[in-house]
Amino acid sequence: MRLVRYTGVDGGPRPGAVVAGAEGERLLDLGDLACSVEDLLTDAASLAAARQRAAAADASLLAPFDPAALLAPVTPGKILCLGYNYRGHVPDGTDPTANDPEHPDVFVKTPNTLAGPNEPVVIPPGATDVDYEGEVAVVIGRRAQRVSLEDALDHVGGYTILDDVSDRAWQRRQSQWALGKCSDGFAPLGPWVVTPDEVPDPQDLLVEVVRDGVVTVSQSTSTTIFSVAFVIHHLSQVLTLEPGDIVSTGTPQKLPAAQDAHRPLADGDAVTVRISGIGELTTRFVAHPEAAA
Repeated sequence: MRLVRYTGVDGGPRPGAVVAGAEGERLLDLGDLACSVEDLLTDAASLAAARQRAAAADASLLAPFDPAALLAPVTPGKILCLGYNYRGHVPDGTDPTANDPEHPDVFVKTPNTLAGPNEPVVIPPGATDVDYEGEVAVVIGRRAQRVSLEDALDHVGGYTILDDVSDRAWQRRQSQWALGKCSDGFAPLGPWVVTPDEVPDPQDLLVEVVRDGVVTVSQSTSTTIFSVAFVIHHLSQVLTLEPGDIVSTGTPQKLPAAQDAHRPLADGDAVTVRISGIGELTTRFVAHPEAAA
């Protein structure tokens, strides 16, 4: 099931589900069952009712699905991300054939970075090297505190897509990445949360990124160093993961031709992240008004 958060007729956010119909996708409102997608994911009875309603829905009687109405599907308290989690993606100057790291490289994106699937990313004034990273994002559905590796996937509420937008110039200025990762709107998320029954194996998904009509990234999650289960287990030993929190699992290395032709993102650019079993997220980039002054 694809769960969304969208702008209702009253202007406020409401949870819903996307239902396939003979004449295209439709929107099933679930606002009477829960106040948010997080509430649906954490309450088994509400989620079961939503699933039953979606299965029984007559799509012809539902409103057409309007992607423009979508908001970020959840509002996470924490956005935790991984660096260099795909084999072949290593820091500059590191041998890509070296042994795998012993522990995940974890960093944080702050709450101001969250953006919905239709919000353009504003390139900060003075930024010289803004880049994209398409990633599978895990949505926590059940509180996770010091969980075992065997039980870790039971705490997954679903999967979505995150574009880990990064300012490489700021990132290179320090050993900590925060200032390169945390500009306003640098974490577009969406378009929906796909429940785990639709993604039976998160280690068997194809992650691709398309820029200017060219595939610049294409790699399977089977090549990640640390699995979704291990990452949730690992993080929960240190901090408690709450429903709605996002754990983004890292990006593959760009294909060689894309690396050789690297060009910082600029006004008017668009990048599409597509992940098998989850969907597509297109991020558009616009110049900051101060840049034109």
